[in-house]
Amino acid sequence: MDKVPTFATRTIALTGDDIEHKRHELKLAFNHTWELYESLFSVVNNDNAYFVKAEPLRHPLIFYFGHTATFYINKLKLGKYIDQRINPHFESMFAIGVDEMSWDDLDETHYQWPSVAEVQQYRNDVKDLVNKVIDELPLTLPINDNDPAWVILMGIEHERIHLETSSVIIRQLPLSDVTPSPLWPSCPDMHTAPENRLLSVSGGHVTLGKTEEENTYGWDNEYGSQSYQVAGFKASKYLVSNQEYLAFVKADGYRHLRYWDDEGKAWLAYTQATMPRFWRKKDGQWFQRNLTAETPLPLNWPVEVNQLEAKAFCNWKAEQEQLSIRLLTEAEWYLLRQNIDSDSPQWDEAPGNIELGYYASSCPVDRFEHEGFCDIIGNVWQWTETSIDGFQGFRVHPLYDDFSTPTFDGKHNLIKGGSWISTGNESIKASRYAFRRHFYQHAGFRYVESHQAPETMANLNVYETDELISQYLEFHYGNEYFSVPNFCTHGVKACLQEIQLTHHHRALDIGCSVGRASFELAKTFDHVDGIDFSARFIQQAYSLTEQGEKRYTIRTEGDLVEFKCVTLAELGYQQLTDKINFVQGDACNLKPQFSHYDLIYASNLIDRLGNPKQFLNSIHQRLNPGGYLVITSPYTWLEEYTNKENWLGGIKVNGENFTTLDGLTETLISHFELIAVKEIPFVIRETKRKFQHSVSEMTIWRKRDSNH
Repeated sequence: MDKVPTFATRTIALTGDDIEHKRHELKLAFNHTWELYESLFSVVNNDNAYFVKAEPLRHPLIFYFGHTATFYINKLKLGKYIDQRINPHFESMFAIGVDEMSWDDLDETHYQWPSVAEVQQYRNDVKDLVNKVIDELPLTLPINDNDPAWVILMGIEHERIHLETSSVIIRQLPLSDVTPSPLWPSCPDMHTAPENRLLSVSGGHVTLGKTEEENTYGWDNEYGSQSYQVAGFKASKYLVSNQEYLAFVKADGYRHLRYWDDEGKAWLAYTQATMPRFWRKKDGQWFQRNLTAETPLPLNWPVEVNQLEAKAFCNWKAEQEQLSIRLLTEAEWYLLRQNIDSDSPQWDEAPGNIELGYYASSCPVDRFEHEGFCDIIGNVWQWTETSIDGFQGFRVHPLYDDFSTPTFDGKHNLIKGGSWISTGNESIKASRYAFRRHFYQHAGFRYVESHQAPETMANLNVYETDELISQYLEFHYGNEYFSVPNFCTHGVKACLQEIQLTHHHRALDIGCSVGRASFELAKTFDHVDGIDFSARFIQQAYSLTEQGEKRYTIRTEGDLVEFKCVTLAELGYQQLTDKINFVQGDACNLKPQFSHYDLIYASNLIDRLGNPKQFLNSIHQRLNPGGYLVITSPYTWLEEYTNKENWLGGIKVNGENFTTLDGLTETLISHFELIAVKEIPFVIRETKRKFQHSVSEMTIWRKRDSNH
């Protein structure tokens, strides 16, 4: 294909000697990546196609067209590098993508998408703003993860990810909705495939993890360190080709359930799949859908399947050959990767079908060979046996705390090596991306023969070790200290004693943190939405509902920790999980479906909002007439969370004391009447011998009837 500019496909070095030259590099990388993304969407030939749900487990294309632009605004605003939003509505609607939790849970009911022209204009506005930010941001070298330039790199690499995921969606649009483009050409080489065979690989000690010294942008899960002792194994010379996989399909591999694990059987039952997603069969002939065209099945290209299909093939192959055949692990892939010395962005020429260096499609599995193995990188991603988790020393970036942590659930498996459209960080050796096992990317697999069980090379973090999260898990679910009742249970009980509920259909726990009050509310209400700004907090609550237990460590002193475990059964909540919906959200920018509540519970929230009056002035719209708003807060106003001009109280007004209760009353009185004021104490454990003892004031407000 025509040579795509290097800045559109390669990640840039964090180091350098000339600050203004680096600023120029950053600007080129941003603009070329932006234009490459829009070039991909240009193959869609009509606006209606943007609203087709081509991939059942993802939003329509219009979301992704807007999403990468809103990402810049949301992150720059969160980092306080810009003061104003461009379009708050778009920046809420397009904020959060989909990591589907099951095969049928993406609800489109509440989405009123804007037009393509409106989103294009928004993208133009964002592009202008980001260019201005790059021109003016303070820049030092090397760039580190606290610098504003890191946020720009984060946005660039984020858009490169969605370049790939959007291409998967476009690949599933009806052919009538796309037009082939010379900018996105397929490989013309389609023949029979070479016969695959197993080649020996020496085992050894492998240490994974990107160091802080490496000079390219990295996502949080790449940092830290993890060592493995890998036994010798044999690996297939080639990725599994369409031809090799066709034998499994013709052997009725999708019908013989003995090749499928329980998750695979459930997926088969739901989808009724009989072949890979991108295959077609017409009049006895096999075809494959590529980005913009359908061709006779290219037998010498790699097959593209999900992880469940890849595992089933391995089980069939093991039965056929009477060998211990399985997918490779992340550590085993690293041993193969050692056959390629260099790494992007230092390549003169990409040593594989990657970074759009050759085609906008797969190519023959024997095209790129290194030390006997083909396609160690590129062509299609390679599914592994390894569930993603953080390495030792893992820490999130505060501006993107939910990039990796939601996938640390044992249900997301790593893909390695990149595909033809993998660019930037995706194509470097250290990159780590994972998807649900039933999900489709441009991903295939190679198989290995090994007697080493992949579980022996796993290192799932059984215990949550992040100190802040562990502190809140203990605050919500742990011991009571100094005879002070649990704040969440006591608070919910105290407010319910004061109110006269006529309906108990829906409740909102806004600022729910790790979720204890949501469970308590579910004892009374038919449905509870638990919403928090922190994706990490929401993930804890969600995983507790899914797995029934939560393990964490809390500090005792110095580096010493205590291991804790809480279970839904012990708490008496196991029957409540179907009534609760935990979701990430911004209290000041909630989506419209979060409404019609009988009670809204806002615990220790308002003094951590940037604009509490904005929240309070609109919250009545989300309550039913006669519904209740419950606010608890210790009123610890701090300028790091809330600019002083936005404080509700704790200030002098006309020379007189003005309390937060005064501010609440002034703000809420037009829509609410004050029912009760109570004191709710709480204790937060920091270490075995250090605690915070605080008191929240609880105010309970009843929404006036609409005809009042």
